Amino acid sequence: MDWTTACPDWERRILAQQSLVPCPPLFPGQVSAARDVLREFRLVDLSGAPSIVGAARPWTLEFIDAVFGAYDQETGRRLIQEFFLLISKKNAKSTIAAAIMVTALVRCWRDDSEFFVLAPTKEAANNAFLPAKSAVKRSPVFSDMFHIQEHMRQITHRKTGASLKVIAADSQTVVGKKTAGLLVDELHEFGSIADAEEMLREATGGLAARPEGFVIYLSTQSSDPPAGVFKSKLSYARKVRDGEIADRSFMPVLYEHPKWMLKGKQYLDQKYFFVTNPNFGASVDIPFLEREFKKAKDGGEASLRGFLAKHLNVETGLGLRSDRWVGADSWEGAGDETLTLDAILKRSEVVVIGIDGGGADDLLGVSVLGRERFTDRWLHWAHAFAHPLALARRKSEESRYRDFESDGDLTVIGDYPEDIEGVIDIVRRVQDAGLLGGVGIDQIGIGGLVDALDAIGVNENSKLLCGVSQGYRLTGAIKGLERKLIDGSFAHGARPMMAWCLGNAKVEPTKNAFLITKQASGTAKIDPLMALFDAAVLMERNPSAVDNSPQIFVL
Repeated sequence: MDWTTACPDWERRILAQQSLVPCPPLFPGQVSAARDVLREFRLVDLSGAPSIVGAARPWTLEFIDAVFGAYDQETGRRLIQEFFLLISKKNAKSTIAAAIMVTALVRCWRDDSEFFVLAPTKEAANNAFLPAKSAVKRSPVFSDMFHIQEHMRQITHRKTGASLKVIAADSQTVVGKKTAGLLVDELHEFGSIADAEEMLREATGGLAARPEGFVIYLSTQSSDPPAGVFKSKLSYARKVRDGEIADRSFMPVLYEHPKWMLKGKQYLDQKYFFVTNPNFGASVDIPFLEREFKKAKDGGEASLRGFLAKHLNVETGLGLRSDRWVGADSWEGAGDETLTLDAILKRSEVVVIGIDGGGADDLLGVSVLGRERFTDRWLHWAHAFAHPLALARRKSEESRYRDFESDGDLTVIGDYPEDIEGVIDIVRRVQDAGLLGGVGIDQIGIGGLVDALDAIGVNENSKLLCGVSQGYRLTGAIKGLERKLIDGSFAHGARPMMAWCLGNAKVEPTKNAFLITKQASGTAKIDPLMALFDAAVLMERNPSAVDNSPQIFVL
């Protein structure tokens, strides 16, 4: 058989409100058998409790058909085994999950098979179990066929012994399971769970001996920038959808906006609310969505971003809080993905470096700030170093740190002093280019770093090393950066790590100034951002480059 799970024309389809399922069911007979079961599945929250087959919109049934229509009964193998549905809130995601899993339980031929819905929290697990339980209770056929164990959130087939269990995320609950079918609900919330990837690996391990099995990922967008297993799965799904990766066993169905709509912010136009809401006008109440949109706009930038993520599936690039730094509002607009360290060295007439952090559970942040030739724009690039202890003590952030490591923005060292050596390598690159205008560090710095800088001629005697006072004394640099972000005279590399740091930064107003400090931001890491402020202090002094580049003598 020949089929593809790519959907390269998805932008045209989604705007025309056409199906995003990339191929028809491979085995129509299996769809017919599944539909017979689905006719018994009742939507108890609708008047008259109609069957899902009669009441659901076509896209819902097309997705369910794709799951069951991929099963080859002759070989006992499901040819498409993984499915990813990204969809906005209130589009009957829990109902779809329940319908698929109950139908799979009925259609399962293997005795004592185990089906699971894996939810991120106990509350989410209860919510996921409710529509399945209610549908079983409402149907005379299902109620005779199944035994419900509410205290365990489990439904068991009385004849085959096959079971469906809804469980909350806990690595101990999935070890050793003989999974025949797994549905992962709200995948975005697993992005902040440190061992989520290992948890899913354990949960899907049983599929190795069950070729008829399947895994389904359901999710809305995250209110925070995507991280961990959610980020990696979403990236993979997009590449399969766009045809960049050929994987016929993985089917992505992603309700999100085309890139041109994201760039132009057309998603803010209410006439496009249908794009990520295929149940617009059904389970998604139009007046409700319009009211929530107005409330979110009135509530400020952070509230609006939360609405956009959950109800319109707009990916969050920057987590904004109500007590955020003003400059954060203009950060995304100043992004330029071409700004690598090499690009800054080529385009700048002078470069300064800020360094901050370095405690055992801190990041050691390095910010390189160049002044562009002819335009005088400030160009920024950053990197960070972390000791393994920082990952161990910040388990909630480990998956995010690993993402930054994969992005090339963070180096997880083996042990000290590899972080200092990494910083020195960066300083040397600027030195060798003949562009170094100075290095600014927190006055309460790391002795080993000062010694290492001294060894390459960066010290107070050479006027290349400057201790930067923290606290209220940074106010001038912070305000200066705000202005440059707003007027377009500051550009950065549009890197996820810096966006995360800005999202963590908390402003603490005082009587005569305002502070952005690591103490005010608590455990959330902002070291590369503080390093940027240190670099800004030096750049405001209008430095000139000290040419330490290698000299070439012609005899």
